[in-house]
Amino acid sequence: MTAPPRPIVRAGRNAWRVRAAERAAFLVDGKSYFDRLREMLIEARRSILIVGWDFDPEIRLRPDSEPEGETLGGLLRRLVNENQELEVRILVWSMGPAYSGKSLKLYIRRGWADHPRIHLRFDGRHALRGSHHQKMVCIDDAVAFVGGIDLTFGRWDTSEHLARSRHRITHRGDDYGPVHDVQAMVSGAAARAIGDLARERWKKATGENVGAMAGGRWIWPDGLDCEMSDCDVAIARAEPALLGQVGAHETLRLTTSALAGARSHIYIETQYLASFVVGKILARRLEEPDGPEIVILTTYSSRGYLEHVVMGHNRNRLIRRLKKADRFGRLRVVYAVVLEDDGTEREVLIHSKVLVVDDRFVRIGSSNLNNRSEGLDTECDIAIEAKTDVHRRLITGFRNRLLAEHLDAAPQALEETLAHTGSLVAAVDALNIRPRGLRAFPVDPSDGKTTPLVGTGLLDPKEPFWPLQRALGFVGSFFSKLF
Repeated sequence: MTAPPRPIVRAGRNAWRVRAAERAAFLVDGKSYFDRLREMLIEARRSILIVGWDFDPEIRLRPDSEPEGETLGGLLRRLVNENQELEVRILVWSMGPAYSGKSLKLYIRRGWADHPRIHLRFDGRHALRGSHHQKMVCIDDAVAFVGGIDLTFGRWDTSEHLARSRHRITHRGDDYGPVHDVQAMVSGAAARAIGDLARERWKKATGENVGAMAGGRWIWPDGLDCEMSDCDVAIARAEPALLGQVGAHETLRLTTSALAGARSHIYIETQYLASFVVGKILARRLEEPDGPEIVILTTYSSRGYLEHVVMGHNRNRLIRRLKKADRFGRLRVVYAVVLEDDGTEREVLIHSKVLVVDDRFVRIGSSNLNNRSEGLDTECDIAIEAKTDVHRRLITGFRNRLLAEHLDAAPQALEETLAHTGSLVAAVDALNIRPRGLRAFPVDPSDGKTTPLVGTGLLDPKEPFWPLQRALGFVGSFFSKLF
């Protein structure tokens, strides 16, 4: 008789906190998230906390049904005008709007934010060359969202991922292309804990103590897919050890614990596949005669020269290493495409950060599988480990729903094919027959290197460069005492 698997989540080691949630849901793609977020923002009574890598008040949360409707900034302004008890706090990485090039007007803060109960702040307190990459929203400590989606341009899309869409446009009116992402939504004590993390970030950035909400209230939308009840939610952080402050590495530990504990299947969605810590574990699992099957969905194209040099080359080297280790044919590393009207393929940008292990564990968050997400940037992931058979069915259903979307198939078809073949990779291969689908990375395992690119530590660092970090800290401390 097979022994039951050991728990993956360990509070205090690979989780900051583990808290109960009456409800949890997985929101697939930007439309689903933006629709539900708008519903919950309208329900806010006392507090809206938004923490992001980027933020753009000019986006519309419902561009498909209200393309000329209320902007996000306009919605927040209307809500505080209508409710004298509501406070809105927005904390954005100080370089996010400049780095993304989408929302430079945010630095001016005119119009919508000119209100005493809308507090917009920029957080520049981070490691040298690091960023604040967390994407969190908490409303009244009653419901919270965590995942890969910032409230900015370039994030909204439907699960159809049409090759061209008039609703999926930049602030300049250009189609930014198909993009896939995932956000988690939780209630109860888990939502309050995410609120605590957001308030902790706010205090570090501004010096202001913001109290938690007194008492509890229930707000939750109807008609959700992939909804789970009465589960425990683990919250994991990544934070570099800044001067005089202990860092946090729970996200990496949670990921490695889950990969090591897998028995049957590992499913990964990630924008970047460039972590050789993760790659080493995956290679070891592939070398096991009875190890798990592994399906990885990641982005094919790189944006910008440095991303191509570092993330692109290291991704190919890591894939090569995994293919060399795949002696038993249990690996698929793929990217997603949809079809243009002329029959050519257009890539779907994979921006999601998802890990599903067997039928018992799911992790969703902001952390990619690259070096900087392991110890340079701030990150926040949430994870749920199944406690009941219902939880296990929902986790499996979530994975099947994601794969079916990319295969242009019905989730039930994937479930039936998996039951028939007994193999996730065989099911993917069998259903990957449509023009829209998954494509294998053209990486030859026999030709090329399998180790990180020279200079990776400088271009994709795992931790702050301490000598210069200390020097800048001393200079900043000196000048702060002068003014």
